[in-house]
Amino acid sequence: MTRRFLLARRNLVILAAAVLVLVAGYLTLAAGHASAAALLLVVGYCILFPIGIAL
Repeated sequence: MTRRFLLARRNLVILAAAVLVLVAGYLTLAAGHASAAALLLVVGYCILFPIGIAL
């Protein structure tokens, strides 16, 4: 009997990368670099999370 998971390994890798990018974005924001933080947060929320869910 095989187990079927909701997300494939590829999805989990992309979602893990999204979490890492978001953490880096919030740490960058806390350090006072708003422009770099905004870029990281947009990449995490608008690019990586949707790709991780859709693939």
